Amino acid sequence: MIKKIIIRVAAVLAVVVVGVLVFAMTEPDAFRIERTASIKAPPEKIFAALNDYHSWLAWSPYEKLDPAMQRSFSGAPSGKGAVYEWSGNKNVGAGRMEITDSTSPSRIVMSLHFLRPFEAHNTAEFSLQPQGDMTRVTWSMSGPMPYVSKVMCLFFDMDALIGRDFEKGLANLKAISEK
Repeated sequence: MIKKIIIRVAAVLAVVVVGVLVFAMTEPDAFRIERTASIKAPPEKIFAALNDYHSWLAWSPYEKLDPAMQRSFSGAPSGKGAVYEWSGNKNVGAGRMEITDSTSPSRIVMSLHFLRPFEAHNTAEFSLQPQGDMTRVTWSMSGPMPYVSKVMCLFFDMDALIGRDFEKGLANLKAISEK
């Protein structure tokens, strides 16, 4: 009797696991996360804080997650070709960013490579649109969605997790830009 129950439970679990794996295949092959804030400052001032990785120490939400994080800057001092690499605790992991397009004062595009705790290769972008005495700042990240990520996203809302960080960063950027 117990043997039959165990077999039935195992069969149900197998069906559930296969169902999850099949359902994950239907998820999109790419993702995009985006948050926007209106900041009462000219686009040039905000652009300067985004275009120079040294300025990120003042506003990036990731900088505060590990005060002992190791950072290195290379390439151009700012703008296209500027490189920022980091290695830190489990909260920040390790990775590399490089500005690949910098169009003052409206757009910055970065190649973003996460190395740890997981490997991922994405694109991050900031766009700035003047609106009267305000600037509409949009921070986005997009990239491919490998199968393992599709499965993980069935259990974790990546948009909510990363979006929350973007919201904190934009709030910090707003605070320093409106001074």
